Parts: sequence; structure tokens; C-alpha cells
Amino acid sequence: MEDNRFQLRFQNFDLAFHQLQEAVGRIAELDDLAKEGLIQRFEYTLELAWKCMKDYLEEQEVEAKFPKEVIRQAFRYEIIDDGELWLEMLSKRNLLAHTYNVVLFHEAIDEILNRYYNAILALHSYFQKVQAGYD
Repeated sequence: MEDNRFQLRFQNFDLAFHQLQEAVGRIAELDDLAKEGLIQRFEYTLELAWKCMKDYLEEQEVEAKFPKEVIRQAFRYEIIDDGELWLEMLSKRNLLAHTYNVVLFHEAIDEILNRYYNAILALHSYFQKVQAGYD
């Protein structure tokens, strides 16, 4: 079977997720410079996550083009458990991309470790099961 858009996007999301997972697993040994790398890994993993949801929804003939709309539809179709958390993650990513201060930096690390990573992990697990159905 020829790879479709969702399958290709999932491969990229999978690689990004594993890079984020590695950084999260090594948090105790990361200095501030490396923690900035963790935040960047979060940002591009989140970007690939919502695009993966978009491609999967389109495959299911659900129309959603913009990130917030994709998140709402993914929640509606039970791809994600907490739509509000995903909308918060999207807002945080946008804020991090355009603002820097020490307080925001430390808050972001804490939120990634204690809230956001688990949501991304759950989505990754969901899509692994979907992907297994293609094989």
C-alpha cells in the first residue's frame, strides 16, 4: 500500500516525539541552554502533532484547516482527551515563539514536563495504534 499523507506525517511526528521524549527523560542533567532545546523540541513536536491530527481527520472526511479547528475536531472525535489543554499548548507555543523572559521559560519547562508531554504521549500512542492498522 502506498503511503498516504497521514502515514508520512506520522513518521515525522514519531521522530519528533522521540526527540522530545529523550529530552524529557534527561531533564535532570540539562542546563538552561539544553532546556531551551527541550522547548524547541516541544514546539516542533506540537506543530507536527496538530498537522498529524489534521491529516488523519481529513482521511476520515472531517474538514478542519486551522490549528484550533483541528484541535476542536480531534476532541470531538475522541482523538484527544482534553481539547482545552491542547488549545493552551498551542497558545503557549505561540507565546514562547515570540516572547522570552526567565519566568515564562521556567513555567514552560514545568508545564511541558508535568502536563503537555503526557498529552503528546497519549496522542502518539493513539496514532501508533492507527498506524498499526495500516500495516
